[in-house]
Amino acid sequence: MGKLRGDRKPGKELTGLLLFAVFTAVLGSLQFGYGLGVINAPQEIIEKHYGHVLDVAQNETMAGNLTQGTKTVKHHSVTIYWTLSVSIFCIGGMISSFFVGYLADTLGRLKAMLVVNIFAIVGALLMGIAKLGPSHILIIAGRAVTGIYCGISTGLVPMYIGEISPTSLRGAMGTMHQLAVVVGILLSQVLGLHFLLGNDRLWPCILGLSGLPAILQIILLPFCPESPRYLYIKLGKEEAARKSLERLLGTSDTEQHIEEMKKEKEEIQKEKKMTVMQLFRSSSYRQPIIVALMLHISQQFSGINAIFFYSTAIFKQANLLHPVYATIGVGVVNIIFTMISVFLVERAGRRSLYMMGLAGMCCCAVIMTVGLVFQNSFVWMSYLSMSAIFTFVAFFEIGPGPIPWFIVAELFSQGARPAAITIAGFCNWTCNFIVGMCFPYIAELCGPYVFVIFAGLLFGFTLFTYFKVPETKGKTFEQIVQGFRRKKSSSRPSKASATELEHLGSTEA
Repeated sequence: MGKLRGDRKPGKELTGLLLFAVFTAVLGSLQFGYGLGVINAPQEIIEKHYGHVLDVAQNETMAGNLTQGTKTVKHHSVTIYWTLSVSIFCIGGMISSFFVGYLADTLGRLKAMLVVNIFAIVGALLMGIAKLGPSHILIIAGRAVTGIYCGISTGLVPMYIGEISPTSLRGAMGTMHQLAVVVGILLSQVLGLHFLLGNDRLWPCILGLSGLPAILQIILLPFCPESPRYLYIKLGKEEAARKSLERLLGTSDTEQHIEEMKKEKEEIQKEKKMTVMQLFRSSSYRQPIIVALMLHISQQFSGINAIFFYSTAIFKQANLLHPVYATIGVGVVNIIFTMISVFLVERAGRRSLYMMGLAGMCCCAVIMTVGLVFQNSFVWMSYLSMSAIFTFVAFFEIGPGPIPWFIVAELFSQGARPAAITIAGFCNWTCNFIVGMCFPYIAELCGPYVFVIFAGLLFGFTLFTYFKVPETKGKTFEQIVQGFRRKKSSSRPSKASATELEHLGSTEA
């Protein structure tokens, strides 16, 4: 079956149109990253504006001046509206992630990405005019609508990229989703600097700019080819699929790819299209769905969001004059190591990188705990914590950051893939919401020892990856699915460990 990949080298399969299609698709990922980070930079300014709109800022400021000098005490209503402004983004993503599979199959991958951009543009407009009306209502509504867009986009983009990429490039191309996300986060951090857009006069602009990637994507998508797998397996249009492959690969020699899709279609016809409920009830897909969910749970419960929450405070304690620039430095590390992951993922493999990333993050969490506990006793401990933050982020972007987004598309055949991506996306958004809502309270309760919790979780996730996560590098979709089935069909207890290593942990020879 390994011969299905053909004799073409990865470099020859990397065509200009393939790069163009991937770039166009990940503009949705860029907006997702921008949406994650954009609300944080102008937080104090927006909260102050909320106070003016709600007519509570002046009294609270006076009370603060009497009791705490020049410090402004936030009114509880401002805190409530601000918390809702942040969390509604995840709620919108949780809800809309359920519709990824339906839209992808009904409209097709390209048309679905094209249509959902309307949510991105509407959300950006609502936030961009926030200063002209009830800002708290407009921002909350805009964040909710943007979250709806991102919930769908984070499912469609990895699905489309996974289906248009040749087997030898699927991992590298899939990593582009995470690269675009971290670029979006860094872009929002830089534009949020006070001398750029993060000031009282221009803060609506930084929120409104989130619609620009959607406009650019609308312009570029008509020039991209539809997924050949969708055309052939879902619609049965072999000639259209062949033409799409010829455009993507830059060659008329597409017979091997068509043969691969034909085998996959034959497997699907035996089991038909899977719904979300059928996927959970199917014993054949029990192992891959557990793996998919655990990968997304481990990504969000790894503590990466906690790191971003703590980073500025730790940099301040290290007596840095401008801790915000150090935080931006963390964003730069994000991008650098995501780019490194692009080159490593097809060499080291998904499973190896994921284990390396989780194990490294676990060690960094322990070091960070030590640094935070003793930073008041030893000045250099703050710098130890700083180093641990940068290293933690580096390990995250090597594996746990990008891999969950595209490996789900690899673990399932065409019939089950939309439902699986729907479930995984909902899981990711739900975990994101839980961490965002619960972490401040856990951090307040545990103090610097909060990272011990993450260290324990990361250790458990590392063990799970070692024993249960398959290596998908260089394997066709059919080979990966068959690997799970062979594992399930093995009935001799004495050979259980050998079977697991053979089918779930080994690389292709």
